[in-house]
Amino acid sequence: MTEEAQICLDETMESMDNAIAHLERKFQKIRAGKASPSMLEGININYYGAITPIEQTANINTPDPRQIIVQPWDKSILPEIEKAILAANLGFNPKNEGEVLRIIVPPLTEERRKELVKQAKNEAEQTKISIRNARRNANDIAKSLEDDSLTEDETKKLQDKIQKLTDEYTEKTDTLLEAKEKDIMTV
Repeated sequence: MTEEAQICLDETMESMDNAIAHLERKFQKIRAGKASPSMLEGININYYGAITPIEQTANINTPDPRQIIVQPWDKSILPEIEKAILAANLGFNPKNEGEVLRIIVPPLTEERRKELVKQAKNEAEQTKISIRNARRNANDIAKSLEDDSLTEDETKKLQDKIQKLTDEYTEKTDTLLEAKEKDIMTV
């Protein structure tokens, strides 16, 4: 295999790895009834005039599966954090206890679980689209290499390897989705 063909495969694999990593991050944000500090990722607060991620302003932990404790390093920003959590519209109602915010994570209803499964399936489909786009780009590169430096047989072998990668990453996506669905639907 030529160096260009190997580079094409490596870039395709990297692109597909990124798609899977993105899916895993998205799945972490879909709550499955258990409290997790990652539920508050993506929430930004106004920290002395600068928009700052909540995790850079407070300690966030989960003492049990039903609650999240947010303990800011500077107690004066507690109201800002509370406002930001409410504005994020996550369905949480933080309770300000003076030094910490206590967030009770409500148990999921059957209807909400089904909505979350739908959301997870949508995220998985988006990942598969990214994987197929990476395959298409790699196949385009393979065809252009055939014009330059690869024989027809080498191009066919490269395209077969690209398809194997695509199948492998699509299977990974399905496995992750299956695990997340099971996690969400477990009461």
